[in-house]
Amino acid sequence: MSHDFRYFMREGVNNLFSHGFMSFATIGITVACLLIMGTFSLVAYNAEMLLKTLESEYEILAFIDDGNTDAQTKSIGERIAALPNVKSVSFITREEATEAFEQRTLDEYLRANIKAEMFRDRYAVFVSDLNQVNRTAAMVREIVGDKNVRVDEDIAGGFILVRNVAGAVSIALVLILLVVTVFIISNTIRLTTFDRRDEIAIMKMVGATNGFIRWPFVYEGFLLGLLSSLIAFLLQWLVYAAVAKGIHAADTLQFIDVVSFGNIWRPVAAIFGASGMVIGIGGSLMAIRKFLQV
Repeated sequence: MSHDFRYFMREGVNNLFSHGFMSFATIGITVACLLIMGTFSLVAYNAEMLLKTLESEYEILAFIDDGNTDAQTKSIGERIAALPNVKSVSFITREEATEAFEQRTLDEYLRANIKAEMFRDRYAVFVSDLNQVNRTAAMVREIVGDKNVRVDEDIAGGFILVRNVAGAVSIALVLILLVVTVFIISNTIRLTTFDRRDEIAIMKMVGATNGFIRWPFVYEGFLLGLLSSLIAFLLQWLVYAAVAKGIHAADTLQFIDVVSFGNIWRPVAAIFGASGMVIGIGGSLMAIRKFLQV
């Protein structure tokens, strides 16, 4: 078995170098396709992380009537915190609300004339599942009153819609690119096997099995995919780092928090490696199938 492995691997390596230009073209195409798939996937991943961050900051505001005592206010907070789907509750005094308003407002007149008395104490309610925000808001209204709750349902729906659309589009694009890549690699490797069709026919006539003929091409595809995935991964790392640096340096894009590649390189490397080998081996099997039908 080990003898067969060494033979097939040696034949695969020989095939790789005996078709230098075509091997180079195959690697180049595979690298380009992996980079495109990787870029789409990383953009989608960062968009998902950004949406999760924005969702975590989404809040339902429950205002407290001025006539409530401290004990009553505390009891309201405890009842809200006990509701299902409530992740956390934060109490905000009218002074803190005034200060936050002044920091967000650019209009100097408004900032100068806003008084703390115009605000009320409130609870900022953060939810676990944004899909259940309407139900949670209804339960908060039962505690503090319908007029004392502020929730922007359109924003919540917008977050959910963007997240679902972005996820579906990303998955569709990656699957389409994967199929296209396998097809391109299959046709590229088919060109490398075309000039060996007579050799394959002779091997078939002297009794060689399809498996014996096929395995060197499988190893060749494996090596092509592995080498392509390694090159694509290193290039993806460089491109990602350059884009992240540019985003961090741009004043208008400060709100975008790009995930550090150092935190995700392991799963990215695993996905690139698996994709490269699947593309290489799948393309080789599709390419050699026609020539085995002798």
